[in-house]
Amino acid sequence: MIPALRGRIIAFAGQRVDDLEELPPGAWVLNGDRGLTYSAALPPGSEITAGKWWNANYRGAPLLSMEEEVASSLGVGVGDDIVISLLGVEVSAKIASLRKVEWDNFGLNYVMVFSPGSLDAAPHNMVATLTVPKAAEAALAKSIPPAFPSSSLIEVGEVVTQITGLLTQMAQAIAAAASIAILAGIAVLVGAIAASRAGRIYDSVILKLLGSTRSQILAAQAIEYAFLALLLGLLSLGLGMAAGWYVIVQIFDFKFAPDYAVLAVTLLGGAGITFLLGLAGSLPILAARPAQALRSL
Repeated sequence: MIPALRGRIIAFAGQRVDDLEELPPGAWVLNGDRGLTYSAALPPGSEITAGKWWNANYRGAPLLSMEEEVASSLGVGVGDDIVISLLGVEVSAKIASLRKVEWDNFGLNYVMVFSPGSLDAAPHNMVATLTVPKAAEAALAKSIPPAFPSSSLIEVGEVVTQITGLLTQMAQAIAAAASIAILAGIAVLVGAIAASRAGRIYDSVILKLLGSTRSQILAAQAIEYAFLALLLGLLSLGLGMAAGWYVIVQIFDFKFAPDYAVLAVTLLGGAGITFLLGLAGSLPILAARPAQALRSL
């Protein structure tokens, strides 16, 4: 259970927000009111990346711990001042630390956490998160209002389920589109092998006339297709990683965290299919008779 307040940043690093011609890139925290809280201990799911946390019995001048990415968007760091408007009262606090916050831990995470004594006197509510079995949700929803008439209960389980389903459908759609692209590439590869069939028959016949065995010709073809598969795989990996990074980081502003196991399986699978298709296209060529092949050229 932690205190919860609403406030608005009105100044940072010696400059008023109202005096800015435009907000800094990524400074969404300046758009309207934001959730505020105060705590004597470091909140769960947070990790100090700069500065240090205040003592548990601290009661001095207001201090502030800010999320590191938000601080970076504002261009502030440890030692800079932040001024917030809380119910019309301006409160100035010095940044004592920067934190990395795990936003996906379903806990109560705040961009700005103040030291004890900074906001205690302001009217505020207390908030908490509860995780219960599915069967107990209905009983919980009925029991809380009579015990705490002024409380509000917000169920997020259904929302999380809907979001999870939506993201799953998006992932399936992306996988389907990628599969179509892979199949189209395989079709192009098969066409390229078929188009070069006459030339490969001629090379095979010449090598046979010079004394090469079928195994030697097949080994030469295998080496060629192995290099081709390696080259295509590395080229696809580079282009795919670059495109994926641009979409994830630049467009959606997410953290780029590729699944290297999936990448390795995809790369090896694509290279293996390329290699096997090449060898499969070489087998009929080995059966070509020199006299018949030379007469047809």
